[in-house]
Amino acid sequence: MKALLSTAPGGPDTLQLAELHDPTPSAGELLVRVHAAAINYPDVLIIEDKYQMRPPRPFAPGGEIAGEVLSVGEGVEGWAPGDRLIAVPGFGGLVEKIVIPAKSAFRLPASRSFTEGAALLLTYATSIHALWDRGQLKDGETLLVLGAAGGVGLAAVELGKARGARVIAAVSSEEKATAAREAGADITLVYPRGPFDKDASKALAEQFKAAVSPAGADVIYDPVGGDYCEPALRAIAWEGRYLVVGFPAGIPRLPLNLTLLKSCDVRGVFWGAFAARDPRANQAHVEELFALWDAGKIAPRVSATYPLERAGDAIAAMAARQVIGKLVVEL
Repeated sequence: MKALLSTAPGGPDTLQLAELHDPTPSAGELLVRVHAAAINYPDVLIIEDKYQMRPPRPFAPGGEIAGEVLSVGEGVEGWAPGDRLIAVPGFGGLVEKIVIPAKSAFRLPASRSFTEGAALLLTYATSIHALWDRGQLKDGETLLVLGAAGGVGLAAVELGKARGARVIAAVSSEEKATAAREAGADITLVYPRGPFDKDASKALAEQFKAAVSPAGADVIYDPVGGDYCEPALRAIAWEGRYLVVGFPAGIPRLPLNLTLLKSCDVRGVFWGAFAARDPRANQAHVEELFALWDAGKIAPRVSATYPLERAGDAIAAMAARQVIGKLVVEL
């Protein structure tokens, strides 16, 4: 089978197309024919050895897949060859065939394509856990979403509207602002590119404050980090909840006096650990996501597709932080 492998730490140019033997499922596992694999920002980090997980090399990046079952391992119940599924293996998805734990798979309805399915779980499951569990977002509250045109950002915009929130989408270009409005954002703002000096940081804080209204944002969803964090936190409401989702702009240094002045919370969002620790709650979230999808309240946006041979180009595009929605590799 074909696989795109990371054989040494580095950028997308270090990935190599290779031929591997087909894997065999062990007890409790499924052998899956991968039809589509979504590219996410962790794929940029994992091949550079900058992610919290460092698989032994050689390994294939690609943490999110959609495919069909080829065979089942001993003891697996409820799955059969031909069944369609989606899963988040974390890595290893840029291959023609992969073995995954059966307990990690979710059924993909026949009405949804593999490309659509591959674009759902990681971003929407992260965002629903963030907003429902960690942010405790309520109907009528104000939600500020940074990086609102990326995969998790658009998911947060849609889910925020589904929850009944007033959603302010912060993005880095007018094109991205259009995408956020199409996803349902009530207000969009275009912020400048960092890094920011003291004056620029203050100006950005005022821009956030003007967008969210004097009362501030009840929930701030931050998958960006870096110099955007402090200005956003300055726009939070009394007893607001600041959700830490990711750091493509760098790990911020947060002045904790701001949390005292606003009596607010800073809450981490680690969906992978949540799903592993509480699989029943995660299953309930995924079922709710499918219901929202069927109701037309969410819809994964795939802005481009690539063949396996060009998956490195997809990772490079993600590294440039110019992607709107999701990128998917079709096999």
